[in-house]
Amino acid sequence: MNAHADISGPSLARQANDIARDLTRANPRVYWLDLAVTAAVTWLSLLIAVTSASTGWAVAAGIVCILSLYRGISFIHELTHLRRDDVPGFHIAWNVLIGVPFLTPSLLYEGVHVLHHAKDRYGTARDPEYHPLARRPPHELAVFLGIALLAPVGTVLRFAVLAPLSFLVPPFRRFVVAKTSGMVINPGFSREDFDRARSAPWLAQEIASWLWSWTVIGLAIAGVIPWRALAIAAAIFALMTFLNQLRTAVAHYWENDGEPMAPLDQFLDSVNVPPPALLPFLWAPVGLRYHALHHLMPRLPYHNLGTAHRRLVEAFPVDHVYRRVEQRELFPALGRLIARMRASLTSK
Repeated sequence: MNAHADISGPSLARQANDIARDLTRANPRVYWLDLAVTAAVTWLSLLIAVTSASTGWAVAAGIVCILSLYRGISFIHELTHLRRDDVPGFHIAWNVLIGVPFLTPSLLYEGVHVLHHAKDRYGTARDPEYHPLARRPPHELAVFLGIALLAPVGTVLRFAVLAPLSFLVPPFRRFVVAKTSGMVINPGFSREDFDRARSAPWLAQEIASWLWSWTVIGLAIAGVIPWRALAIAAAIFALMTFLNQLRTAVAHYWENDGEPMAPLDQFLDSVNVPPPALLPFLWAPVGLRYHALHHLMPRLPYHNLGTAHRRLVEAFPVDHVYRRVEQRELFPALGRLIARMRASLTSK
């Protein structure tokens, strides 16, 4: 896929950096305020959803919780690109407020997502976050989306069962780190950063998630927490993960055949869903609606992506290569993916 490898003048990445280089500084106030409000809404709406005697209120609170939890979990993407001194204390606070309580600590993404941005890995079998969906039969999309609904089972299994077992059985530990410690969509990917798994931040997150899961299960067995409340929380988590999987399905065009890609082709295989579309604020939060721009400038903090996009649109002509990656909304983008999957099936 090198048909677009060359463009006249400076590379697209260089042009983008020349235009938006001043936007790479993270604003701690934005991060802290967003996290505080998102966490408060998440926990309050979850409390209402699991305790309300009114079905209507419970459903409404559940919907709010799905969206706010999704926004909260999406900060895990920012953590992988933020240096610790960009927003001091933010990594720890996020894990305390969101990551560990929902059994999605940042260890599952840190050290993994950066490989997706490696120029020699993107779109290949060594990319943890790439699966050539556009080249697969349409029924695989249903499997890809449906498996996300099993996330509550997977997270409990990972931290309540596999974590303590892996500490008791050292040979098993290597498998747990390699195959069950990453938020990936490439089933063939294995983590190799075993030194990271022995670091203090990793062990603190993993042990905290293990003890938290046992505490919640123990309180449910003791009757302190109703099983109904856990079932509702699990349903919210499953639907949140399903929504993220829908977003993931349209984050790229998924057309690469596994061969290394030129940088411009990597950009063209990614998707932006910019304004005037409004709903991406909900289904692609924390800057995820600018996924192609993020691949172009990974160091841009989420709160500056919109500004950077507007600058690039104003600076480039309408027919510029930067505009080729835009999609209008979630379901039209899904429809185009399904059409490409069907076309690939008939061409074989």
